[in-house]
Amino acid sequence: MEIWFIILASLCISAALKSLLDLLSLNHNHNNVRNLRTKYGPIIKLQIGFRPAIFIANHDLAHKALIQHGSTFADRPPALAPRRVITSNQHNISAGAYGPLWHLFRRNLTHEILHPSRIKSYGNARIWVLEILTNKLREQANSGQPVRVMDHFQYAMCCLLVLMCFGEKLDEKVIKEVESVHRKLITSFGRFNVLAFMPRLGKIVFRKKWEELYQLRHNQESVLIPLIRARQEQEKKNQKGESILCYVDTLLSLQLPDGGRKLTEEEMVTLCSEFLNAGTDTTSTALQWIMANLVKHPHIQAKLVSEIEGVVKSGEEIKEEDLQKMPYLKAVVLEGLRRHPPGHFVLPHAVTEDITIDGYVIPKNATVNFTVADLGWDPKVWKDPMEFKPERFLTGDVDAGEVLDITGTRKIKMMPFGAGRRICPALGLALLHLEYFVANLIRDFEWTAGDGEEIDLSEKMEFTVVMKNPLRAHISPRIK
Repeated sequence: MEIWFIILASLCISAALKSLLDLLSLNHNHNNVRNLRTKYGPIIKLQIGFRPAIFIANHDLAHKALIQHGSTFADRPPALAPRRVITSNQHNISAGAYGPLWHLFRRNLTHEILHPSRIKSYGNARIWVLEILTNKLREQANSGQPVRVMDHFQYAMCCLLVLMCFGEKLDEKVIKEVESVHRKLITSFGRFNVLAFMPRLGKIVFRKKWEELYQLRHNQESVLIPLIRARQEQEKKNQKGESILCYVDTLLSLQLPDGGRKLTEEEMVTLCSEFLNAGTDTTSTALQWIMANLVKHPHIQAKLVSEIEGVVKSGEEIKEEDLQKMPYLKAVVLEGLRRHPPGHFVLPHAVTEDITIDGYVIPKNATVNFTVADLGWDPKVWKDPMEFKPERFLTGDVDAGEVLDITGTRKIKMMPFGAGRRICPALGLALLHLEYFVANLIRDFEWTAGDGEEIDLSEKMEFTVVMKNPLRAHISPRIK
């Protein structure tokens, strides 16, 4: 009897694991979805487990779903067991169910931290971080060897987001601890997908993996909770001095809809972690892709330098208001996001009721995803879509002369930040950071490929879609 039970349990685990791996293969390899789209059309439905998984690979269908029927597509599917561990059972913005708690978290972030006046107040922080980044690049550039820039981009963005989160310029040791625990968690999380099915039996079979996951979460809490408590003590004693309002300040004052209770420390860790990950990894990834293309295409780099020099006099620093006078810079950033979106898919949406769009029936509780990369590479919408051509955003290639609506409200042509009610709330901040750092890095340094090296734009999937072979560039100060 025991043998038959073991055989049956093994078969169940194998079937569940195969379903999970099939779904992960589709989510992490856009080529698989593209092949299915070519064969079956713009909307693909797969039955995986108890929930149908649907992929939408058409601009008009995406707009009708996310904009015209936004509330129906605004929910998230229930988190799988390992993800519930690191999201405090979906107590955050990106994974949270559509409802009062999600609205509270999102409104707090957008009104308190991402409001234009608040973003402007972090201007000195951006100057501080830019100095850190350029000093590190200059040190390595003096060696005459190609510089692997991604590590510096990630550290710089982490410095900036840590300050915005905790309100203090923390020393390098603490920032690197924060960076390390988050990097380990997001780069290793794929190993825990096997824990998603048959959780009770899996607790026994995959006991060591569960222990590893809990340890990673514990490490994260051990680094962030002391920073949260330190900020809380400053608030109690009213000793924050001249420090600016930070994300933790807003979380400490939140009252949740379920009885008006305060957030637990673990829930604050989840929200701080989300804030740090979203602003650090995606921005540094997009920055590396943009700089790689500027190295690969020296004529684009030269044109951008010319625009910057036409706006900012030699010896003067680039002010953030100067960025508004640089249309080619904006075009370079948008082209980077179109050609190399940090995520090839948005986070999955869940449908709250049966709905029919253009004759396609999407059932209640279906998991729906949108092929972000393919929407930005569609030759029916974009001429020479795999080429890096910033001019397309200046010459009317986008929508017969209309200004591109990056939010997708009028029409979805590309959606690197998603669209609709679940659009990335930090869209404006991300564009500012990319424009600000690209402009300064190109103005201060000349970027060229290493001797005999080609810039390889091959991709691989980590937390975001990164360069398979990270950018190594010769960097030399420009003569001013």
